[in-house]
Amino acid sequence: MDAQRALLDELMGAARNLTEEERKGYKEVSWDDKEVCGFYMVRFCPHDLFVNTRSDLGPCPRIHDPKLKESFEKSPRHDAYVPKFEAELSQFCEKLVMDLDRRVRRGRERLAQEVEPTPPPPLTAEKSEQLSVLEEKIKNLLEQVESLGEAGKVDEAEALMRKVETLNAEKTALTQPQNDKVLMLGQEKKMALCEICGSFLVANDAAERTQSHVTGKQHVGYGMVRDFINEFKASLIAKEKANEEERLAREREAEERRKQREKESERRRRSDSSDRDRHRDKDHNRERDRYRDRDSDRERSREHDVRGYRDGGRGVDYRARNGRNGGRDRYRDRSRSRSPGKHSHRRSS
Repeated sequence: MDAQRALLDELMGAARNLTEEERKGYKEVSWDDKEVCGFYMVRFCPHDLFVNTRSDLGPCPRIHDPKLKESFEKSPRHDAYVPKFEAELSQFCEKLVMDLDRRVRRGRERLAQEVEPTPPPPLTAEKSEQLSVLEEKIKNLLEQVESLGEAGKVDEAEALMRKVETLNAEKTALTQPQNDKVLMLGQEKKMALCEICGSFLVANDAAERTQSHVTGKQHVGYGMVRDFINEFKASLIAKEKANEEERLAREREAEERRKQREKESERRRRSDSSDRDRHRDKDHNRERDRYRDRDSDRERSREHDVRGYRDGGRGVDYRARNGRNGGRDRYRDRSRSRSPGKHSHRRSS
């Protein structure tokens, strides 16, 4: 019926049976609505795994629609919603497994409490006496059998052995009831516990019954749940490892850039230091040349003074005398330039 209903929904739409009034308030359901089962969209819904089993979870309260699942798989937002749905499914499955593991622990405790049965109660005094007499007879007969066998009396030895067997049967009859009870308790105790689904099994059971259990809904369902949890945890570990490797790679790149900046800074510092040293050497050479030129000027001036002194001071007196005559000539020229009329009158007279 569910398959036929799903087929009709696909062909005619989910609102095929609604009246006109109901269609007015009807809203088309999308895969990202809260009413839609995200577990069914991304993987499986645990409510579908244990139908008609001891672990039946009942029907899922949310919508399971193959058309919505198909639209989800084709949606451009598919990859963005998968981690969210898987995380929610993982939480739900972990709760299921925690409840199951509690049942498994209780089952182990039950099996552990079923210890070996207590030893049978001691025999009564009468049976103990009978047992001692039988054991003594058996011992004497075995000694006689051994003696007859050494003497080569085989027939007689075989006859005594038959008596020994009869006495052993009587001895076993005295303790047989208690041994039967121990055997029955031991057989009842041969139980095992399935670690996957928590079911009790008969140890060393027939292969058909074991195969039937392994392929049953409860065992398969809990196997899917446990496999998904392990897969989800492994994917989280892989993502964390990838993120850690990416973080370490970024740190290595940042460290390399820092070292490169330090190298460039050191190279610029050395270059600046070399430029300063070259400028300092140039300034030093320039200053040294200036001092050398100044010393040369002083040396030439000193040599000139020495030559003037050797000439008897003529050069000095000539410059001084020339300086005085030059002064009178400049004064005379200045006077002439100031009184041109006077000089003209003198020329005309």
